[in-house]
Amino acid sequence: MIIKSQSLTKDNEKGLYLVSTPIGNLKDITLRAIETLKKSTYILCEDTRVSRILLDRYEIKSRLISNHKFNESKNLNKIIDLLKAGEIISLISDAGTPSISDPGAILVNECVRNNISITPIPGPSAVATAVSISGFSEKFIFCGFLPEKKQALVNVFNKVSKFDETCVFFVSSKKVNKIIPELKKNFSGRKIIFCREISKIYEEFIRKNVDDLEIFNKGLKGELTVVISEKQIDKNRSQELSESDMSIIKSMINKLTIKEITEIICHNKDISKKEIYNYCLKVKNEI
Repeated sequence: MIIKSQSLTKDNEKGLYLVSTPIGNLKDITLRAIETLKKSTYILCEDTRVSRILLDRYEIKSRLISNHKFNESKNLNKIIDLLKAGEIISLISDAGTPSISDPGAILVNECVRNNISITPIPGPSAVATAVSISGFSEKFIFCGFLPEKKQALVNVFNKVSKFDETCVFFVSSKKVNKIIPELKKNFSGRKIIFCREISKIYEEFIRKNVDDLEIFNKGLKGELTVVISEKQIDKNRSQELSESDMSIIKSMINKLTIKEITEIICHNKDISKKEIYNYCLKVKNEI
């Protein structure tokens, strides 16, 4: 990893800064984030009441502009004009990284079209945090917030469940019980972890097997980050050699060793090495 000296970073450029804020514990903010917010003329935020708690904690006096999903399009021209005039503007969300399942993408794309500098200030991420403590594969698919309508939800789960990788999504605690039947239907055989209040005093990680899921009786609060494990391979079940596999083995039998052939055939298929070995011997004996 190469760490640039402060003088070589973009921190003194005019333009838009996407600043990550704590996902719970207010101490989880970087020094660079604090510096950036203090030097900003304006800070765009989802809820000024929520952001003011963080800003007051670190004595940040920059002017706030309410910028949420219901008014971000309306604000767009005004903000672009301010950026073109040379103002430094930061964009934050209530928690985490802006424009990831939060407002920001519309403004970012407009800045790109207008050749306005955009600088990310990285920080806490509920997704990375949840995956890191899950114990599941680090290769994951992130689905953001689940759709509201049932058919749209069914379509998402049908699609995502076909992938082998870990799956991550956000869901409101008020809606979690509604998705449990679909989870059991689509992700049978996998493990799951519900992460709530990450980095806060009531932080909780609920680990279950998907097949053992039941409706939550106790009242959960807030938004949940949910991680489903990668697809499990049943080592007691293996595929059989297909006609295509047999043809490939015959074409390679005089060119490669049995070990090399076995590695090639097993690369993308769960076939018993013993079965491949025995078939290779059979082909050799027939030559």
